[in-house]
Amino acid sequence: MPSRPPLARPHRHDVLIALGGLLGGVLMWVAGLHNNPSFFDAPRWLGLIGLAVVSAAEVLRRVAPLIALGVGTAAIVMDIISGGLAPTLLMYTDLIYAAVLYSGPVAARRLHRICWLVTALATVVPLAVLRDPQWLLLGAFVALLTLSPAWTGSVVRNHREQAAAARLEAERIALLAELERREAVVSERARMARELHDMVANHLSAIAIHSAAALSLKDPAATDEALGVIRENSVRGLAEMRRLIRLLRDPGETAEPTATSTLDALDTLLEQARSTARSGGQDIVLCDERPNGAAPLPAPVELAAYRVVQESLTNALKHAAPGRVDVTLAHRADGPLEVSVVSPYGDRSGPRAPGSGTGLIGMRERVTLLGGTLDAGPVTAPGGTVWRVRAALPLGEESAQRPS
Repeated sequence: MPSRPPLARPHRHDVLIALGGLLGGVLMWVAGLHNNPSFFDAPRWLGLIGLAVVSAAEVLRRVAPLIALGVGTAAIVMDIISGGLAPTLLMYTDLIYAAVLYSGPVAARRLHRICWLVTALATVVPLAVLRDPQWLLLGAFVALLTLSPAWTGSVVRNHREQAAAARLEAERIALLAELERREAVVSERARMARELHDMVANHLSAIAIHSAAALSLKDPAATDEALGVIRENSVRGLAEMRRLIRLLRDPGETAEPTATSTLDALDTLLEQARSTARSGGQDIVLCDERPNGAAPLPAPVELAAYRVVQESLTNALKHAAPGRVDVTLAHRADGPLEVSVVSPYGDRSGPRAPGSGTGLIGMRERVTLLGGTLDAGPVTAPGGTVWRVRAALPLGEESAQRPS
């Protein structure tokens, strides 16, 4: 059989209360200060036994309140029969108070009801049997002895439970606030990482590709052209970096540059990519299948589509084999905006420029924030294996309101 857990050590204050009550009761017994005459010719020394038992029960008022109340109830009967001592009665009221305060919720409710019942019986029964109004005093005495401490214990218990619930609620709110703060920090860091990669990494990739070409080519004209592209991308990269630094220092700055945030700037992006692609043998072709006169797309959708094309072209310039790179934009009625970039998938000795390895992650995050889908990987085409990036961006109200 499992062993019962040992009782906790009595509280120091309870021991002091018990010793004080015991000492006071002994002094009153010696002085002959009893509450009432003894009943049934009971000897006065029974009061000392009742006092000692109630004092011992007082020590257990917190660690075993129901046991202490049961023992104290038997002792209080012995005390009243032998004449009664005031310290014994006071300690017994404290036992009722402690039992309501420290016992379980079910036991506390039952004790409170029992005290009401005992008080009612002590008031009604003697009055109905003896028909003497003076017996109402007995009901008042029983109410002071049982109901008053039980009611006080219930009030204190309710206040403590409400205070504990308020503390728990405050801790829950603080925890939720901390979680929201951490989530906001993580979200902001991810957004800034996407900004840094999308706006700066592509310029650095172009610089790396053209600098490699300038070092390998012996043609002065080709070298001058590569140096020109390097300078142009350096200036644009520095401008984007300055804008990003201003955004970090002042959150009130415009979050997106208007010159490169829409598909209207796609032609400029393709021209820049074509100038870099010539040294790698790629031919970039745009196929815009969107209907003429269509309604403007939501700004977050246009920005996400632009970034998908930008990152896909950067990856194609670094990894794709020589050949044709197809960029396709399509928008059917009541359907999503579809962006597709297909590049030759062939063996290379290595990338033409180093990368951060987070391009696909950033694209997927942007598309997911809009509720769209993105697929990237090799597929089999009639002309051989190609690398295809395909994104579907919904155009609903939710997409227009979500940040990118």
